[in-house]
Amino acid sequence: MIRNLLKSIVIVLAMGVLFSCENNIRVVQKINAEDTLAELTATDIQYIRTDSGRRQLILNSPLLIKYGGSKPYTEFPKGFYIAFYDTAGNIISTIKANYGIRWEKKGLLISRNNVVVKNLKTGEQLNTENLIWNERKHKIYSPSFVKITSPDRVIFGDSMVSNENFTKRTIYGIRGVLDIEEDTAQ
Repeated sequence: MIRNLLKSIVIVLAMGVLFSCENNIRVVQKINAEDTLAELTATDIQYIRTDSGRRQLILNSPLLIKYGGSKPYTEFPKGFYIAFYDTAGNIISTIKANYGIRWEKKGLLISRNNVVVKNLKTGEQLNTENLIWNERKHKIYSPSFVKITSPDRVIFGDSMVSNENFTKRTIYGIRGVLDIEEDTAQ
């Protein structure tokens, strides 16, 4: 009787161990999916985009990781810097962020953490924590708090839409405007 009870306990424990060690096939497939494996990793990169021999932009990043698969994307985990050029070859605006991810099929670059956009011709600067650059529409969007500094004022708002050169913009939910006056007394 005790032998049969011990055999039953051993069999139940053995079955429990065998079935508890089974891998979920979907989890294994997801881990091994091509979307999760990096195709390319590069350090200290510089990418130059031209059109008809004219420079349009230069992108610099200390680390680039490119992923393939059905939804290819490029990640900039240590940040990036982009300079945009006019037709005369002058830098007109820049974007800098501590993190970025570019979805290739959508033509979107999502920037996060200490994002700074500058218009070098007007001297204006945008500071935000989140920025989306739509490469196809040539627009930038910030869905979060923005601070825009120009030579004569500072504007605070909830969000913003602009062209990629940061020359035409709309600020939503303006929270405040501070006028900056030159100190003429010396």
